[in-house]
Amino acid sequence: MYGYSETILKYAIDDSHTGVLEQPDGIGEVGLGAEEAGRKLAVRFMLKCAGERVDTIRYQVFGCGYTMAACAAAAELGEGQSLAELESWTARVIDQQLGGMPRERDYCADLAVKALRAAASSVHARRRVATVHDPTEEHGPKINVNNPTYRTLMASANPNGCAVEDRHLFACLLAVADSEAAATHAALGLPAQELDFLVRRFFPACGWQAKSWSAGDPRLPEINPEIRELLQEHVTMSPDPEIAAWLADILVARAAHPGHLWIAMGLFERPQLSAAIGRHLPSLLAANDKGMRWKRFLFKQVCDLNGGVMCKSPVCGDCSDYSLCFAE
Repeated sequence: MYGYSETILKYAIDDSHTGVLEQPDGIGEVGLGAEEAGRKLAVRFMLKCAGERVDTIRYQVFGCGYTMAACAAAAELGEGQSLAELESWTARVIDQQLGGMPRERDYCADLAVKALRAAASSVHARRRVATVHDPTEEHGPKINVNNPTYRTLMASANPNGCAVEDRHLFACLLAVADSEAAATHAALGLPAQELDFLVRRFFPACGWQAKSWSAGDPRLPEINPEIRELLQEHVTMSPDPEIAAWLADILVARAAHPGHLWIAMGLFERPQLSAAIGRHLPSLLAANDKGMRWKRFLFKQVCDLNGGVMCKSPVCGDCSDYSLCFAE
């Protein structure tokens, strides 16, 4: 698994504390509220206590390998601790146990700690479930028809006769990248020259200029080259390899962001991502024949190729995470 330290990898594949507890004394959840379930990273911790001390911990997680590692480390450290100690924990406790998380993955340790603290609090409050909502997490589209960049691009002439669906796709991507601190080409994972070619093909009459500078010193999320390699195999089978290559690089870059891929790409709704992949990476769409959420699918493919274990059940329909992996 690319980019994982030996310690993080050890915890990421450790399933000794995964699962559920019968009649737990407390449950803490993050990302499983009514408006959140299946739309973001999610963690659930369950506790069995002996008085004020935690005897047994089990957890369920929907997230990347770093989130899995953070949960495994939290469960290992938490057993035997007092409820008061758990309620005082910060993400730093998990970070130290894992030997240091990449800075852009700090939120993974934070998720685990929030859920574990909530579970401890639910015991004290005599509430069976304590759900934590993270207001900073976006659940809906970042871009809409009123976005100035999107409107400018889509209102421009289309002398090349490009498909409206593709102009919409790339207008969304340019708009979401334009809203971030990084240079536009970097935010989309493209060389500056390739971004220029893309704009000339789809919006030649617009006059819009990509942002070539960065605000401050933004650190882009680390991309996974194994996903890039996976997608390149599908580019060669595309009816338009140029667009397919752009889309593949963009998918790699945007998949490194937290949350759902269609939101990170600035699209209006989830089906637009599948439609774009179907047009330009049709063999990839065919491979995802069960309609799994795209980020989950891509990382599962890499995990399977490396011999890792990402799923709790060999049969999707029997898995407790089914609703998290598959779109409504």
